[in-house]
Amino acid sequence: METMPFDRDLHSPFSQLHFQRNFGDTQGRAPVTGQSAGRSAGRGTVVKWLFDKSFAILLGLAMAPLLALILGVVYVRGGGNPLFSHRRIGKGGAPFNCLKIRTMGPEAQSELQDLLAIDPIARKEWETSFKLHRDPRVDAFGAFLRKSSLDELPELWNILRGDMSVVGPRPITEAEADHYGRYIAEYAAVRPGLTGAWQVSGRSDTSYAARVMLDVGYVQNWSLSEDLRIVFKTVSVVAFGKGAV
Repeated sequence: METMPFDRDLHSPFSQLHFQRNFGDTQGRAPVTGQSAGRSAGRGTVVKWLFDKSFAILLGLAMAPLLALILGVVYVRGGGNPLFSHRRIGKGGAPFNCLKIRTMGPEAQSELQDLLAIDPIARKEWETSFKLHRDPRVDAFGAFLRKSSLDELPELWNILRGDMSVVGPRPITEAEADHYGRYIAEYAAVRPGLTGAWQVSGRSDTSYAARVMLDVGYVQNWSLSEDLRIVFKTVSVVAFGKGAV
């Protein structure tokens, strides 16, 4: 196992966000011992940064024609902007706009509120996992994009911007932070990922509590070899659409 290449202090309070909650200070120096550990962490940071940028550029170039086609289809089918952004929590608790391809109509938010108001089963599912296994707002093409994870291609831009990494915890909303409890500092110690331990361990078939522990385990035991393992496993998971909603 390599020294985790992230600056973090999981024990100090921190209030960088304009959120009404305590995320813990993830901006401090990592409590490492000895100069060799510090050098190892520094090397890990550089390697992960180079991996993120190289991966995003190469995959972005390879997928550009397909992405353009998908955006065109979404625009023709629904009109309006085929992309949408959602506020997520990033490293250090800093909010950022996570990009995705739109898989719902422009009135999706109001439709969700109407559905949750009249359907107690859907409301319970949403409050538990922040997802609906059978979301009536998603049409057939949108369901295909989700199952294939093609709706997440724009997140390559988030990686290039430095908002995200290739591998890391899945980006969460402020409301989801409650599920992490005292482990929210672990989540905020790293950049969220395009893929991660949760995505290759069942995705939406996994409980939220299990997702939290998968994220915590990844952060506490980071290694470059684990990042590579997750990336390669992601290919098979996406190919077979395992656990996608």
